[in-house]
Amino acid sequence: MKDSLIHHSKRRFMARFVSSAAGTLTLPFAAQAQAMRSSGLHTSGLHTSGLHTSGIELNRPRELSFYHTHTDKNLSVVYHDGESHLAPVLQEINEFLGDFRTGEIHPIDPQLLDALYLLQQKTGIENNFEVISGYRSPKTNAKLRNKSNGVAKRSLHMQGKAIDIRLVGFNTKELRNTAIAMKIGGVGYYRRSDFIHLDTGRVRYW
Repeated sequence: MKDSLIHHSKRRFMARFVSSAAGTLTLPFAAQAQAMRSSGLHTSGLHTSGLHTSGIELNRPRELSFYHTHTDKNLSVVYHDGESHLAPVLQEINEFLGDFRTGEIHPIDPQLLDALYLLQQKTGIENNFEVISGYRSPKTNAKLRNKSNGVAKRSLHMQGKAIDIRLVGFNTKELRNTAIAMKIGGVGYYRRSDFIHLDTGRVRYW
């Protein structure tokens, strides 16, 4: 039984915005989305480019679920309401994927989240992404470089544009192949450790 459970399911998300003179009523999702936009609780200008949205069904909420292998925490969120990324939720993700070694937090590229969402849609598996590494501070990256020549000096992890993951219930090598076929950025495969690296840099594979 995992201790620190951070769970924001669609049900809880859809209960955030309520209104009623007689009491509290849950609004339909479309009404909530409009309420969020009206109240400024979204980030303007964060619609991703066609690079990542070309395979994503538009006007549909996007949800991601994570389990962090180092902190033993879970996070399940709707991070996009079908029109815009949701700023408060993005901050939750930033904190969840922060550098667990130093406690530092850095914005995670919303396009990386869209890449993960699209990857999951391609697999047809809705299980958690197990996170091995999200954001890395320069200090952590330098420390890891001293231990392994497989860590890049200018790693995109330091910019919040890379993540190392596996998908529960899906073969990791096939996950690599699926990510490569998407042609959305960098994809690395680490067979011994059983995870893939995904980033929003230039298209390249290793």
